[in-house]
Amino acid sequence: MPRRATLILAMLAVLSGAAPPPRPPLVLAAASLQESMSAAADTWAKLGHARPVISFAASSALARQAEAGAPADLFVSADEEWMDELQRRGLLATGTRADLLGNRLVLVAPRSDTRAVTLGPRAPLAAMLGNGRLAMADPDSVPAGRYGKAALVRFGIWDQLAPRVVRAENVRAALALVERGAARFAIVYATDARASALVRVAGVFPPGSHPPIRYPLARLRASTSADAEGFRRFLLSPPGKAIFARFGFLTP
Repeated sequence: MPRRATLILAMLAVLSGAAPPPRPPLVLAAASLQESMSAAADTWAKLGHARPVISFAASSALARQAEAGAPADLFVSADEEWMDELQRRGLLATGTRADLLGNRLVLVAPRSDTRAVTLGPRAPLAAMLGNGRLAMADPDSVPAGRYGKAALVRFGIWDQLAPRVVRAENVRAALALVERGAARFAIVYATDARASALVRVAGVFPPGSHPPIRYPLARLRASTSADAEGFRRFLLSPPGKAIFARFGFLTP
């Protein structure tokens, strides 16, 4: 019945000459943005717009979807490399790319583990793992994993930790491994740690130990939603950025 009612209303709108409501934007957003981007979409809907549809996954997976022709309107990546890739392929709408957010990288442990880890050269992370595992997003492709690997390489401890690493599909999957007790530590963003009541921050990676964490935003060239540009501008506006700051993100 709801589907029939929707079709009837659409036919009446056509017969009356009224324009149908704009299709809501489809947003491809990095997994670490789940709570914050959902809150931004809710606020946009309260302003009288159709609520954006959001697909959360690793930035690498989302970029590949865009390359394959997914009917998406906006892309928010957790690093610049995947946005650069789409730009090189000519898949971004000209003049719509902008830096939206920043973040911090942390090491998390279960709430029951109260040990603190000073993260730096020769950090005793391998010894603290014991027989446990270190979870992180896939360091070969996923931004959070690449940031984490860069820091561990800089500290000179990547080679000894690599055999103990559990490679997760995205940063939230890495976090879940610690929540379930399947890994002793995980490298995630500070905002991910904040979103979970089951983990605690055991250590913070110094900003200079990895490339700057930036979340670029752009409208895709294939975008067909009339609301996409408005939502993009809202995310970049002071009210939009205030939503992300509430969840612990850094805002330029």
